[in-house]
Amino acid sequence: MKIDGGDDSPAELVSITHVRCSSCHISRPAGRSLCCPLLAMWRVRALLLLALGTAGIGSSDPDPHRLRHDSNLEIYKRLFETKRKDQLNALKNLVELNDINQQYKIIDIMLKGLFKVLDDSRQVLVAANMQPDDPFPMDDKVKEAFSHVVENTAFFGDVALRFPRIVHHYFDRNSDWGGLLRWGLHFCNQTGVFTGGAHQHVLTLMSQELGITEKSPDFTNPYRTERDDVLHTAEAFQKILREEEKRRRKEEKRKEIRKGPRISRSRTEL
Repeated sequence: MKIDGGDDSPAELVSITHVRCSSCHISRPAGRSLCCPLLAMWRVRALLLLALGTAGIGSSDPDPHRLRHDSNLEIYKRLFETKRKDQLNALKNLVELNDINQQYKIIDIMLKGLFKVLDDSRQVLVAANMQPDDPFPMDDKVKEAFSHVVENTAFFGDVALRFPRIVHHYFDRNSDWGGLLRWGLHFCNQTGVFTGGAHQHVLTLMSQELGITEKSPDFTNPYRTERDDVLHTAEAFQKILREEEKRRRKEEKRKEIRKGPRISRSRTEL
């Protein structure tokens, strides 16, 4: 049975009190407005691109092309603030879920999607020879890739700081993600989007938390709790990790069986 989940994605009724998201397949309380944080963090992208595409019209400057690029970057920075509020609201719902098993599954889906987008966007920017300190791009495809890199890198910082144990579990064993994130951090730090703002602090803390840069003597993760430290060795968390690994192995085995040759029985055997 499908019901209106209160956002852009339909939900399946699990019980009187819970529904299941058709996008991430995670059950949630029926009264919760947000279903899938990964969908919510992309909610205002169309607004960003539309506003940027119409900026700079009517300039009387002798070099309007240069001014149009500068004004586009300033408009993007203001709209980026709106985007960040949307991301943080999505993350707040995930924190308040207060269910390590559900959080683990959602973050698993989220990070895989995030780094896929980051990789695809890097390829677009490299192909366009777009440097992070270039004028703000006017081409729609390059513009979208630029915003994907900036927004997803910032959002990953939020997730890493609020769920350090879960993120470390994935990130520390994935060298491809490490290379992508280092590139993304370098790109973001050179764009001017983060300069002088609170979001720059998020990138700095995240890079120290994950060991990308050396921790400063006074480094502290303001979002780390005693529960995070306990989870590192807690039997409950270790049990979740073992169950998840077991589930993945079974799923991979089922996929291999489905791909293998199938022998049909002859009519005489039947």
